[in-house]
Amino acid sequence: MAEYACSCYHTPLRPLPPLPLTRLAGRDYAIKRADKAIDRTTPKTTKVLLQPAVFHSCPCLGSVLSANSFRVPTRLPPSAWACQPTLDGRYSPWAPHFPNRAPSHHAMADTRPASSAASSVTATEAGVDSESLRRKEMMLSNWELVTDPAGVNSLVLNHTYQGRGTEESPFIVDFLPDDPHNAKNYPRWKKWCFTMLQAFACLAVAFASSAYSGGVVDLIREFHVTPEVTILGISLFVVGFAVGPLLWAPLSEFYGRQILFFFTYFALTAFNCGAVAAPSMTGLIVLRFFAGVFGSSPLTNSGGVLADMFEADERGLATAIFAAAPFLGPSIGPIAGGFLAQAAGWRWVAGLMAAFTGILWIAVSLWVPETYAPVLLRKRADKLTKLTGNVYVSRMDSLQPKQTMMARFKVSLSRPWVLLFREPIVLLTTIYMAVVYGTMYMMFPAFPIVFQQGRGWSVGVGGLAFIGITVGMSFSVVYAIFDNRRYARLVKECDGDVPPEARLPPAIIGSALLPIGLFWFAWTNGPEVHFIVPIIGSGVFAAGLVLVFLSLLNYLIDSYVVFAASVLAANSVLRSLFGAAFPLFTSQMYKSLGIHWASSVPAFLALACLPFPFLFWKYGASIRTKCKYAAEAAEVLRRMRASNEIVNEDEAVEEADELERRWTLERRQTRRQSEARRNSHATEGSHAQMQVMELDEKGKMVKEQS
Repeated sequence: MAEYACSCYHTPLRPLPPLPLTRLAGRDYAIKRADKAIDRTTPKTTKVLLQPAVFHSCPCLGSVLSANSFRVPTRLPPSAWACQPTLDGRYSPWAPHFPNRAPSHHAMADTRPASSAASSVTATEAGVDSESLRRKEMMLSNWELVTDPAGVNSLVLNHTYQGRGTEESPFIVDFLPDDPHNAKNYPRWKKWCFTMLQAFACLAVAFASSAYSGGVVDLIREFHVTPEVTILGISLFVVGFAVGPLLWAPLSEFYGRQILFFFTYFALTAFNCGAVAAPSMTGLIVLRFFAGVFGSSPLTNSGGVLADMFEADERGLATAIFAAAPFLGPSIGPIAGGFLAQAAGWRWVAGLMAAFTGILWIAVSLWVPETYAPVLLRKRADKLTKLTGNVYVSRMDSLQPKQTMMARFKVSLSRPWVLLFREPIVLLTTIYMAVVYGTMYMMFPAFPIVFQQGRGWSVGVGGLAFIGITVGMSFSVVYAIFDNRRYARLVKECDGDVPPEARLPPAIIGSALLPIGLFWFAWTNGPEVHFIVPIIGSGVFAAGLVLVFLSLLNYLIDSYVVFAASVLAANSVLRSLFGAAFPLFTSQMYKSLGIHWASSVPAFLALACLPFPFLFWKYGASIRTKCKYAAEAAEVLRRMRASNEIVNEDEAVEEADELERRWTLERRQTRRQSEARRNSHATEGSHAQMQVMELDEKGKMVKEQS
């Protein structure tokens, strides 16, 4: 029984019985290196040299090896053998030809069969069909995808990369065809499993934001605080939604979505667990704030997971389901929280939130691998560099200059505000969505006033009033699925060149439903009207809310393409601030104005915003050509479609600044030309006036002479 060890990895593989192998010649220094590796794990008497292990990704199989890398031996004593493992766990002679190998590292003339009959097996006889090997290399379990994001195997090592492997001309690493680590190559069933897990992760966070409202009465009684103070538990949780995206978006670019989810969702679960044992209202509010900050991570990055997996023309249904989760969560939360708080108290509500997020943390961490292509390729390039000694760089990193973490944070904290206040489309859509989002969170303190105080319902039954919102949102999701077919048909008819305004029809419908539903709820929520009537009104409002959100979010993404991350960050921050602020003044507003007029305030705001989708539909294209970032985004999209050119956000910003300078020069030139024309007209006019005056003088002189 002999122990086989890799001279490159210096690690043993496993004991195997002697096999008929091809004996290679080798140099003495190579044997010493192998002996050193074997000495650590096996008796010194064992002299077995395992040369490049394909299946174990031996660095000797790099496309081009550095000068100081391990070389193929040319002389070998009879006691040493060279072999390689195959995918079926057996060993075969190491004598194949590697076309990518530098000649100094392998030459077929260096291989000589041993004199014994037992060692006369040829490489062809012992080899495995290359296509079969390739398929097996490409078939990875989900656990391998999770635990080994770099995915370096023999195919990756032997692939021919662009470049020379030096600092000046590094090898450019990209995904291989049918690469199992490329999220777009996942099987369809796996994509949908990951989509549902990400949607549930977002739903759990949104659920935690509102389920807390079911225990408000218990909190007032236990901690002796006012209703406004207890509502801070909701508001500060939503403030966390505003803070978190500014942190997690740049971190995900450096570390990826998987590792970020693992730590942030663990922190969310930990803070929810801490809330169960909170000794004071202050402590509970602080814990809720940090839970919101860390819980915003999936709200920020889960959409990116979908973009990593689905092509643009196939992500419509997935996006609709995912986008509905942050809205369905708040509508379900008060129902479950109300009954649980009524039966067992507010601490059990906090425990339910901790259990919900904890289960999803375990499920997503163990099942969903890293999907962000720049991070996957960066890890692969780093591992290839470490194994071979050559320089490898991912394709994405080669296209943009290296950026420090602080520089990335500076950009992520400043650029969203630049886009928000410099782009009219971004500003108006964000204000509209912020008002709608704030109105949704205003419902959490408003419904207890209308249904529990006004109609005498219990806490648990009062939560059932949110069923109307849940049903309305569900109808909108179904409509969005059918509307996506309309959009897909347009994409096909226009050969992919569809204007962003094609996303707006659902928003036009939703913008009409919003004020209708809110006024309906406002003037039918008195105890003299059957309870189902205002609940139906709230459902109409919820249907309009989802239609407006889905439509306008897609409109922003299509309008700003390369700037979409910054635009969505600005949108998320402002709407979260509105969502945090609206509940704080709801109780006082209802006391001062009454349930009818207080409920009408957001209805009037929605009515004021109603023209926005119509304006974008008619004038959006014209507005975008006059805004530098929107115009640059359209130009980048045109280049991407024409030549598959990749432009990152920083490059696009520089081009947009250059575009603005060009526009400024053109405006100055136009202004100068118009001034010159005015001056020339004025000069011509003055000459004509002087001629008239001269003629008048001559006429006077003639008269005087006569």
